Amino acid sequence: MTRPIRRQTPTSYRPWLIAAACLIVGFASIFLLPRLFSKTAKMEETFVEATEMPGTPPEGIVWIPGGPFWMGSDNDPEGNAPAHQVVVSGFWMDKTEVTNAQFEVFVKATGYKTTAELPPTEEELAQGEVPPERRVPFSVCFKAVALPKDVDPNRSPPIWWDFVAGADWRHPEGPSSNIKDRMNHPVVHISWHDAVAYCEWAGKRLPTEAEWEFAARGGLDKQEYCWGSEKQGTGGKWYANTFQGSFPGHDSAADGYRGTSPVATYPANGYGLHDMSGNVWEWCSDWYAGTYYRTSPKNNPKGPESGVAGRDTNQQAKVRRGGSFLCADDYCRRYLPAARDHNPPNDAASHAGFRCVKDASR
Repeated sequence: MTRPIRRQTPTSYRPWLIAAACLIVGFASIFLLPRLFSKTAKMEETFVEATEMPGTPPEGIVWIPGGPFWMGSDNDPEGNAPAHQVVVSGFWMDKTEVTNAQFEVFVKATGYKTTAELPPTEEELAQGEVPPERRVPFSVCFKAVALPKDVDPNRSPPIWWDFVAGADWRHPEGPSSNIKDRMNHPVVHISWHDAVAYCEWAGKRLPTEAEWEFAARGGLDKQEYCWGSEKQGTGGKWYANTFQGSFPGHDSAADGYRGTSPVATYPANGYGLHDMSGNVWEWCSDWYAGTYYRTSPKNNPKGPESGVAGRDTNQQAKVRRGGSFLCADDYCRRYLPAARDHNPPNDAASHAGFRCVKDASR
């Protein structure tokens, strides 16, 4: 058997060579590697720059300059954490939520039928047993319900939501209601699909979740509210249409309204946007995943490629932001700029609307 060839171990070496090599390695460790890692870190932390306003703002739209900001909050680990720094490029955004008057123009021009105006789809019917009387056009409407004193609404089934056949954007509380005196209120009973259809017709789009939060903060980074740190109602000042009183039984309407309010009733934020807090929920373009913030890219995040199932359904959910007139400090305190909500894209309800954005180049 042939022996394997073995390399002979050198019988001598040159100590000065080893010493020189050690010096080179040490120099690299002390001077070069930190610079390399620093350069890599800087590359990872490099943000797209804030964008200058490209021309004169179109009517009803304001310029959002973009830039870095802290998104989310560590105070709500279930859905809004961790707080993380991201950046968005500049974009145009509607000053207000889309109103009934604006949505009516769209419907008259296109003949569009909203989700609530159509019978449930096969996908919706596949969620479980659906009796024949519910296979009709419908939406869900809020109704005030007095809960027993020892019942926490956060732990109660949502018995304040009613299935209402014939409820839609023209009939917010059902077939006998109308929007005759609410043309300047935000349109409601709008699904994500409806919002996208309107945006496409208008030459716009839905905001990403990051764009929405950046805009809602109005330049006030890490503040609890869209207007700063002062609690809603302090000194008789009301900054948003939310719920006061005992949810869900009685809204005292201390802020001036039960249900929706006309858009731009309350003060604008630092970017000139109204109702980024309260009034109606606003759809975003992103799919929802509770863990997305852990892996979100820093530059212009657009959400995960797919979403997780929403409540009481196996359908993937889209993000909604801003809270609504039903948000109270003791229930659904999600009228804060960092707070998120999520629902399947075909959901519509009496507190769901939207607003549009437009790219700088469009």
